[in-house]
Amino acid sequence: MSYPAATVVAVESEELLAAARDGDGDAFAMLVAPHRQALHVHCYRMLGSLDDADDALQEALVRAWRSLGTFEGRAPLRHWLYRITTTTCLKAIGARGRTPQPAGEPAWLQPYPDRHLDRLDPAAGDPALLAEQRDSVTLAFVVALQRLPASQRAVLLLREVLSFTAAETGALLDLTVPAVNSALQRARVTLGTVPTAAVPFGPAEKQAAERFVDAWQRRDIAALAALLRADVILSMPPELLTFTGGDALTEFFATVPAEGRLELIDLVTVRANGQPALAAYLPDSTGTCCGYGIMVLTVDPGGAIAQITAFPLPGVFAAFGLPAHR
Repeated sequence: MSYPAATVVAVESEELLAAARDGDGDAFAMLVAPHRQALHVHCYRMLGSLDDADDALQEALVRAWRSLGTFEGRAPLRHWLYRITTTTCLKAIGARGRTPQPAGEPAWLQPYPDRHLDRLDPAAGDPALLAEQRDSVTLAFVVALQRLPASQRAVLLLREVLSFTAAETGALLDLTVPAVNSALQRARVTLGTVPTAAVPFGPAEKQAAERFVDAWQRRDIAALAALLRADVILSMPPELLTFTGGDALTEFFATVPAEGRLELIDLVTVRANGQPALAAYLPDSTGTCCGYGIMVLTVDPGGAIAQITAFPLPGVFAAFGLPAHR
């Protein structure tokens, strides 16, 4: 006798849950595996940092493992895991303190590798929801989230990105439905018109990145300038210094990176936050190219580069599947 696939999955999940409650760590790992990557993306949106997301997810899963006996099954396991993960992120945000952040990107901002997004498990939820999760990691949206009070940030993500109902969100955060609705309304007002999703990565974005690399390697400053929008912005978190306008950026490119010897810097095309990105390798005194940082490009609908966010973070290269040296 055969059974529907959903029934088989449910039976297998119940068996894994029972085994995990009996102390089987492998069963617990299998139980949470379909949700793990989506939880990591949630941590990143909440915290804005890849490193902090790694730490928060690890802590949340340890907490889930230790408190598995409290899971009563009244709501889906997914809801229970998001409750633990969200409260873990709220705790991490609280540990940062309440010091207001100056204008610009927060000091802890880091890029998120698209290769992680590719690991979202199609079996873990509705395909449309998974698509929304992939698309709502643009740097502009993540930066805007960091400006929200932590509770509003959590409510907005649970309601509008993860599609939890107001009642479900209230249950996860120990809030009343009116409190959830009020927090969501305030968050929407603060965010204003910040886009929650990226323009689908297409030929314009790909060509802009390729032309940028070509002009860079040829040390063609005029060609680089032609790719930039007139009001382009270059920022370099955690530094507060920014360059605004095509003239300022071309002057920077002509004089600062490798003292203007752009051809010495090797660029590798990657993707981050649903956007084109470039990993930069700089030669050391021995001539070995060492990973230096990631530049994330924001390309407007017309194909011009509107913003470059440069992260001097060689430590994130492994997360992008890149070697430390070339």
